[in-house]
Amino acid sequence: MTHPVIPQVIDLAMPVATQFNLEVVGAVFQTNQNPPILRINIRNCDQETGLEDCEKMSRALERVLDEAHVLPDAYVLEVSSPGLSSELRCDRDFISFRGFPILIQTHTPDHQQEQWIGTLIERNETHVYLNQKGRILKIPREVISQVQLYDSPT
Repeated sequence: MTHPVIPQVIDLAMPVATQFNLEVVGAVFQTNQNPPILRINIRNCDQETGLEDCEKMSRALERVLDEAHVLPDAYVLEVSSPGLSSELRCDRDFISFRGFPILIQTHTPDHQQEQWIGTLIERNETHVYLNQKGRILKIPREVISQVQLYDSPT
């Protein structure tokens, strides 16, 4: 269950991340720690996310959170990379994993289907293209909720 402060924290963190050409990919507030830990995961879509990215984001976000008084009590802010993920999010991911098997989840059924499995061909501004047993499928991006690498059951 997500802590109620997380949506507000993400709203404050996103413009800060954009300043540094970063993306906020997740946030968690661990209240079972003393002091509580606010962990923000970021990704640099142009290159590997490095310590410098985390430091810049941490310093800038700390000021924004303090000014907004979102968290009135003491807390520890941790900014880090989410590590290797199976979810494809940015252009670099879609370029790197061309030819790999993927699973596409949609918000609304596209052709009465909510999941598509196939080999990634490409993503453009409007669609994700995949090869499904020799047939090229074109899934509109506006109906896609998630694209992830697919590890077929053996």
